[in-house]
Amino acid sequence: MAVHQHSHRSPGLHLSFRRNRSGPPVALSAGLGAHTARAHALASLRILTGFVFLWAFLDKTFGLGYATASGKGWTDGGSPTKGFLGSVAAGPMRSTFHAWAGGLWVDWLFMLALLGIGVAVTAGVALRPAAAAGTALLALMWLAEWPPAKHLSDGSPSMSTNPFVDYHVVYAAALIAVAATGAGATLGLGRLWARLPIIRDHAWLR
Repeated sequence: MAVHQHSHRSPGLHLSFRRNRSGPPVALSAGLGAHTARAHALASLRILTGFVFLWAFLDKTFGLGYATASGKGWTDGGSPTKGFLGSVAAGPMRSTFHAWAGGLWVDWLFMLALLGIGVAVTAGVALRPAAAAGTALLALMWLAEWPPAKHLSDGSPSMSTNPFVDYHVVYAAALIAVAATGAGATLGLGRLWARLPIIRDHAWLR
């Protein structure tokens, strides 16, 4: 009787073990699906944010008729910083920005920053240095527009809608988010970039 009970229980235990192994765990599948969705969402955010910088470079370089009028691009002899910095009308750095407006070194530094950040973030490489450079650039642009001001130097309304958080802050947060999460590995060249010997030895370049 004891032997019979043992043989009766054994198949039940055996079948239960096989079912657990052969069937995919629901929780694990859901976790993998959520991870994949997050990875693609962050990759999409990365590509869109990178294209913001890349498009700004292209428009200012070739005068595509959007923010930069046709025939007034950098390649046409126009300055990508003179109009913007020269028209700063509020904030503690107003006179400094006026002095910088149209300077050769300012134009080159600004355009190289737009190109480098745009290419790196869109491609998913060098996200950490790109995020640092992009945040610095956006901070300067935030100071130039100076959202806290309700009125400009001539007394006219500044049309600021928020004294602290504007699109510069949102773009900076997006850059930091994609760099912190390694968003270049999905829909990007982040994995290949991370395998380069110099990148393996200097993690800050990722």
